[in-house]
Amino acid sequence: MITILCTGSLGDIQPYIGLAIELQNLGKAVRIAAGNSFAGFVKGYGVEHYPLSTDYKTIDIDPKMIEAAQNSTNPLKMLLTFNKMKKYAKFMVDEMYEACRSSALIVWHPGCTIGYFAALEMGIPSVLAAPFPLHETKEVASVIAYGKTKLPLKTTYRLLQGMLWMASKTGVASFLKENEGRLPQDFGCPFERVDSIHPAIVSCSNFVFKRPDDWNGNIHQYGYWFIEEATDYTPPVELADFLSSGKKPVYFGFGSVFNDGEKDRFVKTIIASLAATGERGIICGMRKPENLPEYIFAIDSIPHTWLFPQCAAVCHHGGAGTSAAGFAAGVPSIIIPFSNDQFAWAHRAHDIGVGAKPIYKKQLSAESLTAAIRFALSDEIKKNAAALGRNIATENGAKDCAMVIAELLR
Repeated sequence: MITILCTGSLGDIQPYIGLAIELQNLGKAVRIAAGNSFAGFVKGYGVEHYPLSTDYKTIDIDPKMIEAAQNSTNPLKMLLTFNKMKKYAKFMVDEMYEACRSSALIVWHPGCTIGYFAALEMGIPSVLAAPFPLHETKEVASVIAYGKTKLPLKTTYRLLQGMLWMASKTGVASFLKENEGRLPQDFGCPFERVDSIHPAIVSCSNFVFKRPDDWNGNIHQYGYWFIEEATDYTPPVELADFLSSGKKPVYFGFGSVFNDGEKDRFVKTIIASLAATGERGIICGMRKPENLPEYIFAIDSIPHTWLFPQCAAVCHHGGAGTSAAGFAAGVPSIIIPFSNDQFAWAHRAHDIGVGAKPIYKKQLSAESLTAAIRFALSDEIKKNAAALGRNIATENGAKDCAMVIAELLR
């Protein structure tokens, strides 16, 4: 049995489902250990779910802390926020360790470092599965600094890795002391401890951020870990009618943890900018605002892989998974980053010519969004975005990374 340890929101967990599906296609038994809130989501793709009683939806975290995490706009703020949140990580460590028992191999998200130490204790291989480039390089800044700071590159990786390690270190140390009676002799941040028995895999396209040449040879990056959605998806009749009744719309959606307190401001801005540009729009995940004009359709949720290719452009928060879906769809991006690595994807989209310049949340206005839509829908950006989509289609990151994992079990 291969156990995949996951944490985060729905968008964080989705790539690991893609990885699990490819492992199953290789004939491997696999399960995903994630919060109870995601049981239906994981099982819906035919993947076994190992229930964890706590996740970000069910654990009693101060809402102000969640809001702070969603609005960490620079590495220092992120570090301070993760430091405050570290006490909550310990609630999940013991359950994650139990999930690892009877496993032949452990795959672990960077927020689940207990996976690395559990594998050491159990004498089995482990794989660090990063949803974004995580390892130090001299070629580009880390995803919490790219496009935002002029810090030395090495410092940006120390901040990124230190932030992730800080969030889980206390819980992992307490658990190992209590249950094993000691800490491993070399207990410390595990992210750069990569070798042939403990390789790392990365969900990222080499056409977005090329794999650095100075990485350890046991770090594998072959493309995004996409889920191939069922081809028999049938959209609501109202949505199908909307899509067929005019030109392609601009998509607007800001993730499963979007703060309802922001909804009214965002909706008013979207309405005004679409009116100014003469474009149509789809609003996702903001319920159904009252008095929407006929050129805007609202929906709660929909598979990005189905909808995005039918859109003129996609406007979102810059989550790694949503950004990847937009890039793969071959349509321009308009990214309004809120926190953490979202700024990196926003800046990268602009730097490689497939999106508008990032709009930071405080700068969001009808004027700034109108300008971004017009820029994104220019011929050059549309051409570049389409080319990127074609290039990403040549990669199969989930399958190739699954093969790395399977090889460890030979």
